[in-house]
Formats: sequence, structure tokens, C-alpha cells
Amino acid sequence: MIAINNLSYLIGDRPLYENASLHIKPNDKIGLIGLNGKGKSTLLHLIIGNYQVTSGEITKSKDCTIGFLNQDLLSYQSDDSIVNVAMEAFSEANALQAKIDDILKQMEVNYEEHLVDKLTRAQDQFEALGGYSLQSEAEAILEGIGFRTEDLQRPLREFSGGWRMRVMLAKLLLEKPSLLMLDEPTNHLDLPSIQWIENYLRTYEGAIIVVSHDRKFLDNVITSTVEVARQTLTQYSGNYSFYLKEKALREEIQKGAYENQQQQIKQTERFVERFRSKATKARQVQSRVKSLEKMDLIEDVVDENVTMNFQFGFKQKSGRYIIELDNISKSYGDLEILKNTSAKIERGDKIVLIGANGKGKSTMLRIIAGTEPIEGQRKEGFNVLTAFYAQHQLEALNLENEILQELQQAGSNKSERELRGILGCFLFQNEDVFKKIKVLSGGEKSRVALSKTLLSEANFLMMDEPTNHLDFLSVNILTQALQQYEGTFVIVSHDRHFVSQIATKVWFIEDGQLKEYPGTYDEYAHWQAKREKEAAAAAVQKTVVEPKVKTKQSKPRNNESEQKLKKLKKELSSIEDQIEGLEQQIKSVELEMGDQSVFSNPDLLAEKSQNHQMLKEKAEKLNKEWESLAEEIDDLEG
Repeated sequence: MIAINNLSYLIGDRPLYENASLHIKPNDKIGLIGLNGKGKSTLLHLIIGNYQVTSGEITKSKDCTIGFLNQDLLSYQSDDSIVNVAMEAFSEANALQAKIDDILKQMEVNYEEHLVDKLTRAQDQFEALGGYSLQSEAEAILEGIGFRTEDLQRPLREFSGGWRMRVMLAKLLLEKPSLLMLDEPTNHLDLPSIQWIENYLRTYEGAIIVVSHDRKFLDNVITSTVEVARQTLTQYSGNYSFYLKEKALREEIQKGAYENQQQQIKQTERFVERFRSKATKARQVQSRVKSLEKMDLIEDVVDENVTMNFQFGFKQKSGRYIIELDNISKSYGDLEILKNTSAKIERGDKIVLIGANGKGKSTMLRIIAGTEPIEGQRKEGFNVLTAFYAQHQLEALNLENEILQELQQAGSNKSERELRGILGCFLFQNEDVFKKIKVLSGGEKSRVALSKTLLSEANFLMMDEPTNHLDFLSVNILTQALQQYEGTFVIVSHDRHFVSQIATKVWFIEDGQLKEYPGTYDEYAHWQAKREKEAAAAAVQKTVVEPKVKTKQSKPRNNESEQKLKKLKKELSSIEDQIEGLEQQIKSVELEMGDQSVFSNPDLLAEKSQNHQMLKEKAEKLNKEWESLAEEIDDLEG
């Protein structure tokens, strides 16, 4: 579908890519990974044609259509409703709808046979395109990524940049291009929306390239990983977890080969040095010299894992309780966020606050910080020193300051050497510390702001989406910093891998109440999945049982309908058995896919993945049949 051959791209005289190649096939699900500034977003712009290659070529098949979600779309504005903006994806159907409306207007004053024929043809074409279900399709996708039904008719202009980005995402999904390119899509999605998008992309019929630093998202969506490093593209035939294992194996082999070659070079050099002046060894010496010149040198492995060695100290230790909230209520007009809820944060708590956007997570952080007016009581504990990190902290950075200067003005009284050590932990080394804030990327600014937050010597941290715009290495650094941190924190984040590494308690808002799960995020996710499964089972049970206990008189049934009912129930029972069997097979295949002998064998893994997808499709089809039969039984028994 798309072939990238010997691609080179220079920024000034610095090569970002050099002789890089990649082939994108239909239905590929590719995760594009690498450190910030290595060229991931640039590659997407090269594919779409926004940038021109320095040398090499990017060729596309004639029928290849591309949809590109990128950060530039944050500024898009329109007075149209968001559902109408999303429906701009259906250009052909929209043109037909306009044509139909025009013909109908003409027929109001001129009802001629040729207009009737014209209308019939246009309506047939419109129906063939699925025109009468397009709006419901657009509404389903918009609601799937977090919009409420009552929001769908609101103008796009009324929404913030992150929400406008979601509308652009919905529009792209409705266009269904043969290649969908997504640049950091999860930055603007809450957890339920991320999970919805994961399910959608897994069954997307076209190819996908996604740039993301959300490990869980990549593991759940992609089937191939492409690493951008050392001016080239390296492909791994598995998801992100597979990539980590495979890369470690490749590097182990490369390290061994490098060390063997270095030993061989040293031995050859010693031989040349020893016998250089002996005429009897001249031919052998010359041969060894030539072999060194012709040798393809193997590169040493570059260790990109950074270990945090900085210890975060406190000016003072807090009391037992950090914050106590008693019968807190908070509303915005008719929108009730919290109602008579209470909570306590104790010294040493490591809390993650999760949930859908609009449920009050950021409001809750402001309440804890004491900056949000509330009903009820908020009591701050003894000796609590608070630091608050949010995206607006990036705007508070002095653009004219150098990085080191920005930290010096943070008021920690640390020496330049200590500050350089902290900046080194966040990948600012040597002369980097003298860069001005105004020339930094979004991810680099985030690292500076995080450095300042952790430098504050606060014993209580609050962070709102700290991993946005950070690459994997920076997220790893922040994770280590928080694991070493001996104080208390409350963090809002949708990065599931990140929170699973740092939190010992999970807070969530449900029915106006702030609720707590006393365990790790992984334990919470397992508990929540069980809750949802039980709720779904109860709902299914209700639909099956309810008709039998209705007080109204049942419809009279003759022998024929009794026989039909009996037959349908038998079919329903058979389908239930089949679904149960398929679920067992799916679990079995998933276990096999987790086995090292499978995930290290690309061909076998692909075979298992294909079988897994086929089983899931069968199960989905049987579930739909079950629902249809259950409705038919319900009608007959009613």
C-alpha cells in the first residue's frame, strides 16, 4: 500500500533519517515509537506529503487514502454543530442529500415526471451509501469518545482544544481511510474513551500508524512496532511488550557480536604491531591490515535506560492527615459533581484519581488544593507543604530563562552541581542546561516543569496528567522519581501502565460520591471488570426473566406458537453453550499468546493472533444471534 525506500531527510545539515525503509501493508496495525525529537511526527508528515524527502522515495498505491490526526487540528474552529462537523466525512452522501433537498424544493412548484425520476435515482444512490443511518453512526462514535447526547448539537467553537481534537478524530474514523495516522491520540482522551478507541481500532478494516507513549494502549491496539532510532526505522513483529523482549534479545546478540569483533580487532592490531618490521611476515601483515579496512564494524549497544539516583528531601514532615474532607458538595448550576461526600488523605498515601472527563477529577484536585469553593468542610493537616503540577505550569515558565536559570529561581537554595544532577535525571545534560525555555518542545518544557515540582521539597504532590507529551524514557524517569518519593501524592492520569507502577490506592467518583479502592490500579481494574460483568449479567437476566413475571395478561398462544417458542428456547440454549465454549477457547489462545515460545516466534504469534481474532468474531456474531432470539422469545411470551 505504501513503500518507503532509502528515505533520507535532513533538517539543515543534521540527518533525521538516513536510508530508512518501511513497507506498510493493508490492515497493518503499527505503533511508531522512539524518543522525542527523533522524527516520529516528521515521518507522518513525510508520508502525507506535507514535507518533501531529501532523497529516497515514498510511493503509495492509487487507491490509498490517508487520514491524519495531528496536534495542528487543535486550532480548528467552526460554528457548525459537532455532529455536522463529524458528518463532513460523508462528502458523497452530503452532496446527494443537497441534491435531494434541491429536487424536493423544485417539486413544490413544479411536479414533473422527470423530477420524480431524478429524485428516485438520487434517493436510491443515497440509500446505497447508507445515507439514512449516517447521522446515527456519527452520533455513536461521538458518544463513544466521550460526548454526551445533549452536546451533539452544540457548535464546535464552544469546546476546548482537547474536545475539538476528539471531533476531528470522530470525523477521521467516519471517513474510514485505508491508512489512519494518529499522533498522540490518547493525550486528549479520558480512560473510558481510550478503552472505546482501543476496541474500535482493533477491528478497524484499514491500516493504522499510531504514535503514542501509552504502553497499555499500544499493547491493546498494535500488531507491529516500528522504532525510530539512529536515523533509521527498525520493525518488530509484535506489540510494545513483544518489542521490549525482542529488542533486549537483539541487543544481547549485538553486544556479544560487538565484543567478539572488538577482541578480533585487538588481536589483529597486536599481530600487525608485532610483525610490522619483519620482512618474512610482510604478506600476512598486509593481509591483516586489509581485513581491518574491509571489516563492517558492529556498533556497540547504547543503553537508553536511565536510572534515577536523586533523593527527594523534605523541609519538614507532615502530620498524620494531609487533607480531611467532610460532607463536601459541589455543583456547577444544574450539574452536580459531588454530594455530601467525605474523604481523608493520610501521610504516605499514593493515590491515583481516575474516571471519565466531566466527572470532576480536576475539580477534585482543586478542592484538595483549596482553590475551589465548596459546600462542606476542608481541613488541612499540620506542616503540609504542597506542590501542584498541571499543564498550565508550562505557561508559567519564563520563556527568556535558560533551563538552569529557571531551576535556580525556584528557590530551593541548591548548588549548580545539584541542579545539574536533577536536570541530568530529566535528560538535560552538558550544554543542554543553557537552552532557553522558548526553544524547547512541549515534552522538554514538561520535563522542566516536573523538575521544578520535584525540586520544591514539598511533602504533598498533586499532579494533573503529568505524562502528557512525555516519551517513554521521560515517563520512566518520572515513575522512578515517584517510586522513590517518600511523601504523599494524588495524581490524575489516564496512563494505565504509569499508574499501575506508582499508586497504592485508587479514587473514583461515582453517583456524586468520592469512592476509594484500597489497592493497586491492576487490582482495581480486575475488580471493576468483575463488577461490570456482574452488572451486565444482571441486566441480561432481567430481560429474560421480566416477561415471565409481568402482571399484565400474556398473549394467548396456540400449539404452533408453543412449538415455535420451544424451538427458539432450544436454539437459545445451544447458542449459550457455543458462546461459553468459544470464551474458553479465547482464554486458552490468550494464554498461549503469552507463552515465550509463541511471542518470540513472529509467524506462530501471527497465526495465534489470527485465530484469536476469528474466535472473537464468532463469539460476537453468536452474541448478536442470542440477542435476536431473546427478543423473539420475549415477544412470543409477552
